[in-house]
Amino acid sequence: MTRRRWIADTWNDERTSASLLGEQAQHLARVLRAEVGQTFDVVAGGFLHRATVASVNENEVQFDLHEEQEIDHALPVHLLMAVFKFDRMEWAIEKATELGVERITPVLARRTEKHLTQAAAKRVERWRRIALEASKQSRRVAVPEIVDPMPLKAALAGETSTAKILLSETEQETTIASIIRKEEPTALAIGPEGGWTPEEMALFTQNSWTPVTIGPRILRAETAAIAALAIAGALL
Repeated sequence: MTRRRWIADTWNDERTSASLLGEQAQHLARVLRAEVGQTFDVVAGGFLHRATVASVNENEVQFDLHEEQEIDHALPVHLLMAVFKFDRMEWAIEKATELGVERITPVLARRTEKHLTQAAAKRVERWRRIALEASKQSRRVAVPEIVDPMPLKAALAGETSTAKILLSETEQETTIASIIRKEEPTALAIGPEGGWTPEEMALFTQNSWTPVTIGPRILRAETAAIAALAIAGALL
């Protein structure tokens, strides 16, 4: 039987004990009615352990950590995703997490709708909670980092991935599969509804990004993100 997995909020330096706090503790204590001695899988500091419940209350559930378990690491992929309609963006973040993305940067593009740009900063904590829940559901050992929304120029300036891939509707020849190399840190950029402006495309060129295609059809932003990550996962 597969043990339920939790991602600890705190742990000691030796990784012999860990705790769940807040909503996680309340769910385990109230809903699942955890008892001392029950066994779960607990991730602490990026390491997966078999763990037993040491104490339970609605504010904190403490575990004793035992031997480490084998883990699957995240894909070395940084997804730069232009902010689009929040319901679809949340779906994309959830699925990207399930597919193993390591990091997500919400990008404020020229064609991002004004009200979405203004509200994006207030949505980040919700996006992080979605990533946490998706990480637990998909049995990841690390929650993908979701950074604060930023303008495209700042996002590109800080990018250090070896392969920098821009999904482009205008590219017909170069495929994503021809650029990705096994185990190579990779960045994927997905544009907003309406696409990148010519000025933004020039910024990508100046920063050595390679435009690629993932097929002949025009995809919604969230569909393109999931399709590109699935291909990257197969190749990486």
